Amino acid sequence: MRTPAVMLQGTGSDVGKSLLVAGLARALTRRGLVVAPFKPQNMSNNAAVTPDGGEIGRAQALQARAANRPASVDMNPVLLKPQSDMGSQIIVQGRVFGTAKARDYYRLKDQLLPRVLESFERLGEGADVLLVEGAGSPAEVNLRRGDIANMGFAEAADVPVLLVADIERGGVIASLVGTVAVLEEGERARLKGYLVNKFRGDLSLFDSGLEIITARTALSSLGVIPYFPEAGRLPAEDAVALDRGAIATAGAGVDPVHVVVPRLPRIANFDDLDPLRAEPGVRLTVVRPGEALPGDADLVLLPGSKATLADLAALRAAGWDVDLRAHLRRGGRVLGLCGGYQMLGRRIADPHGIEGPPGEAEGLGLLDVETVLRGPKTVTERAATHLETGEAVAGYEIHMGATDGADRARALLRLDDGTAEGAISRDGLAAGCYLHALFAADGFRRAYLKSLRPGFEAGPAFETLVETTLDALAEHLERYVAVDRLLEIARIR
Repeated sequence: MRTPAVMLQGTGSDVGKSLLVAGLARALTRRGLVVAPFKPQNMSNNAAVTPDGGEIGRAQALQARAANRPASVDMNPVLLKPQSDMGSQIIVQGRVFGTAKARDYYRLKDQLLPRVLESFERLGEGADVLLVEGAGSPAEVNLRRGDIANMGFAEAADVPVLLVADIERGGVIASLVGTVAVLEEGERARLKGYLVNKFRGDLSLFDSGLEIITARTALSSLGVIPYFPEAGRLPAEDAVALDRGAIATAGAGVDPVHVVVPRLPRIANFDDLDPLRAEPGVRLTVVRPGEALPGDADLVLLPGSKATLADLAALRAAGWDVDLRAHLRRGGRVLGLCGGYQMLGRRIADPHGIEGPPGEAEGLGLLDVETVLRGPKTVTERAATHLETGEAVAGYEIHMGATDGADRARALLRLDDGTAEGAISRDGLAAGCYLHALFAADGFRRAYLKSLRPGFEAGPAFETLVETTLDALAEHLERYVAVDRLLEIARIR
């Protein structure tokens, strides 16, 4: 017997599919069902590491957490990690498959569909229901041939589909009606309803809108979902989240710690920022190219990058290298994570063209270390101790290359296997390491921020905050979504 399943496809990108799947996963799990999230193809540099050392999209890791189960590479069998405007690294079932330009990738899709279906079937074993998330929109009919992300997958796996539209961006009626209109007849038959997401105000004011949509599409609404502001507490997958209105998050404290993050073009694993954003005593500012790094920063955090040499060039082009040196002269601190750590060194070499054309570049010279980009790729979960405070941290490494040099003698961390990790400059103002998710550890985060400003007062425990937010999201969706009807649709598969 086939596992019940339903797929949420969007009328466009960033309509809220990922969070809806996470909230529904938590809601159904709270009902006693065994739930498995699934996204056949994802594109994101915000990756998560699974317990067996594979890579999946960050959103699927959050969805797995919502379903109270370990993350699995089968939850996101194809992950594209953009390295340039033209090409991406391809991760298949958690492992590096290769790199390809967009045009070449489309020729690979026929090879990838069997792997996607294999993961989908394996994931369904032992599950009561599969919640599937599409990517982008099925309305991109010019990309329909060989599609494995939306209707192509839905037809191959015989999964019913719900459309999700975002009313906040405007044109919601046109987006739903237009999406249905451009689909083929067989694809329209697969549609079983729609959801309108991110509504603000009096829900009854949209009753006539629902009537128009239903009349023109012959689909019924499964819910109009009010805007859920607490969603900002949950890890975001797309870097577009860094570019929306809340570029600066003002701390509620009298004298907040000011953390500044340069917005690199190929920023990766920026969920490192989530625990800082959630702290009421922290003001987090993400700086766009063309803007100077604020002079009142306590900490400049250089994030991870999917293309370190290219992002280092972009950092210099923005003038941020000059700003960093001025920041250090004022006694400010700099912390580099993964790619940001590599940039802080004296030199970065990519002799084999792992992240782009072969080459090398002078680093920022703030740490006496050098990096050579080479394989194999390190993808692993880690536990460690912060040497200065003795606080325990847990996170993951996901990088190419190795870093070494004199400042490694002053390590930032001691890994659980006894290995020293990271480096600290002679004056103690610059530091870096490969371990992501440092700031999710409450004890370390509080001690580190207090070292920046002794008056810092900590907020709630981060992991507890994530859990309570997932529960609140589940309750929100139970209130506004016809969850019983959604389960009926999943079961008629």
